[in-house]
Amino acid sequence: MSTPLHRGLRHVALRVTNLARSRTFYEQLLGMKVVWEPDPDNVYFSSGSDNFALQQIPASELTAYQPLGGQSLDHVGVILESPEAVDRMYREVEPRLPQLGGRVVEPPKQHRDGSYSFYFSDPDGTVIQALYEPTISKLEFTRKG
Repeated sequence: MSTPLHRGLRHVALRVTNLARSRTFYEQLLGMKVVWEPDPDNVYFSSGSDNFALQQIPASELTAYQPLGGQSLDHVGVILESPEAVDRMYREVEPRLPQLGGRVVEPPKQHRDGSYSFYFSDPDGTVIQALYEPTISKLEFTRKG
């Protein structure tokens, strides 16, 4: 198949141990905007061209919840427009991560494919890559509505 039947991977849903803490992290650190709260256990965000959901692990499962030693999802990513934007974001978020429950996983570095990024984690340990990627960082996104 040469032409995808979709418009890109733009929806991610994460299960979290503390919805309020995770919500604060994604709102304050990444500037995500709430677009829908169907109930007290779910919140949906967007940065304009995506849809990102946080889902509270139910109390009945939370007591037995054991996080994996590693996650099967290696990381999710946010796209930045330039290597300088990656460095700017790193300088801005690095000092704020501990107070919001996250940490730096790997500082900024150049990759073999010409991309440039750093990695950090959210309060549940989900790894996020702040990424400049030469091809997709140049794409224009239009916001409708």
